[in-house]
Amino acid sequence: MCKRRFPVWLLSATMLLSFCATSKAQDDYKQRVLALSKRIDEQIEAKWKDAGLKPASKAEDGVYFRRLSLDITGKIPNLTDGRDFLDDTDPDKRWHWVERMLGGEMYARNFAAFWRFQILGANNNQQFAFAAPGFEIWLRDKLQKNDGYNRIVHELLTFGAGNPQMAFGGGPQSNPQAFYLVNENKAENLAASTTRIFLGVKLECAQCHAHPFAKWTREQFWETAAFFAGSEQPVRRPGLQAAKAVDPNRREIKIPGTNDIVKAKFLTGEEPNWKPNVSPRTVLADWLTSVENVYFAKATVDHLWSYFFGVSLLEPILEPSDDSPVTHPELLEMMARVFADEKFDLKFLVRAIVHTQAYQRASHGDPNATKDDYSFFTRMPVRGLTPEQLFDSVAEATAYSQPSQNPNMGFQQFGPPQSPRAQFLTKFTTQDRRHESQTSILQALFLMNGKFLAERVKTENNPDFNTLVNQKTSTAMKVDSLYLWVLGRLPRAEERNRLVLFVDAGGAVADPRRALSDVYWALLNSPEFMLNH
Repeated sequence: MCKRRFPVWLLSATMLLSFCATSKAQDDYKQRVLALSKRIDEQIEAKWKDAGLKPASKAEDGVYFRRLSLDITGKIPNLTDGRDFLDDTDPDKRWHWVERMLGGEMYARNFAAFWRFQILGANNNQQFAFAAPGFEIWLRDKLQKNDGYNRIVHELLTFGAGNPQMAFGGGPQSNPQAFYLVNENKAENLAASTTRIFLGVKLECAQCHAHPFAKWTREQFWETAAFFAGSEQPVRRPGLQAAKAVDPNRREIKIPGTNDIVKAKFLTGEEPNWKPNVSPRTVLADWLTSVENVYFAKATVDHLWSYFFGVSLLEPILEPSDDSPVTHPELLEMMARVFADEKFDLKFLVRAIVHTQAYQRASHGDPNATKDDYSFFTRMPVRGLTPEQLFDSVAEATAYSQPSQNPNMGFQQFGPPQSPRAQFLTKFTTQDRRHESQTSILQALFLMNGKFLAERVKTENNPDFNTLVNQKTSTAMKVDSLYLWVLGRLPRAEERNRLVLFVDAGGAVADPRRALSDVYWALLNSPEFMLNH
């Protein structure tokens, strides 16, 4: 059999053309990202003049890199990466390190936790807890592949369409069924959650009566709930004949307490274009995730903006009203339009946000500034860490290896009930407004007096710290290493001098090794470590 042979020069030319095409596509993508970053900054800065505000300076490299690592990977950077970033002299290094983080596994794990919390909220229901791991595995896989957010939401809303029984059960199987479990498969719960999470509309206010301050009506609420009427499960009572199964393609619902039956209709008032044997949830998902639906893109942009800045563009979150107006309507509108044009690429949006000057500013600025200035983004708001970020950062800063789990369960959020991580997370709650997050006395005592942290700063339990203590280097270099390891920056001259004197004098017990351990413990309990700034 004759095999066709291509000349080497032709093969090389083909490969070169392919490489050039890929390179050009990457350059075009980068320019679109940076163009959006620039437009974001321009719209933010336009509001400063009237408000008489001045921006903070650019954050130092160490501060920025720690912030970036916490936000993208869910934990502080390791010591090696921290040193490498500070030593990197490439003018474009911030772009390159963002790409490195977004390309890693921790991005998908961290944002799977973020979207899981946004979509499911906090819930202690045992059936939900059983289904949550599968939900997070499903999210992590979608994010790792960088599926468009519209595709992710569409698949979530249409899960089990035509076969509602699929939305029951649990376990580690990769699927989004936990969304239905947390909403008890009730049409009204699913309608309220869907509109609030994916459209930024608090429709549940109109569930029982016309809300005096909202534009949504009770009829509109139940018209939306009607899309989920076929998802409800029949009630089975002991000793009685099983109820008739619900038609999965049902698209009308009775308003409780009335004789009124309403048909499914979009929030815009538009009548759906029904097709034979197509689930109402599929029809809803098609409309909800379409490019033309401005609610969907805006809500997604605001979720991510709130994550990175701790402040919503729609305060409090999400739907504006006379009491909570849109702070930057043009900015939100513009970002939503570009996000939709980019096929709902979440990484594109993340890149654009973290490359803005707004994100890269220091958290300190005008000494007369108030919390209200956060909404003008003249400085980076100081944010409380999520429970997951805090524990995983403690683990990183103390060389703690978490207990091994089932490979399919190896993500950040879940662990053995009695694991140090699980015990730790029970002491903390996620705040709605992270720039107002406060540490409770219980949380502070858990860190300061807890056995876990006390054990991690001992040389016999921490091989990396033991190596540092026994290094034949100066005390100053050891203090520098601890600062880089825990805080992601080098100490200031006065900090270094004071701590070197403290360690060399042996601290309170005349033991330099114990004194260095005390410095380690103090840094881990400092506000600088426990906050994202």
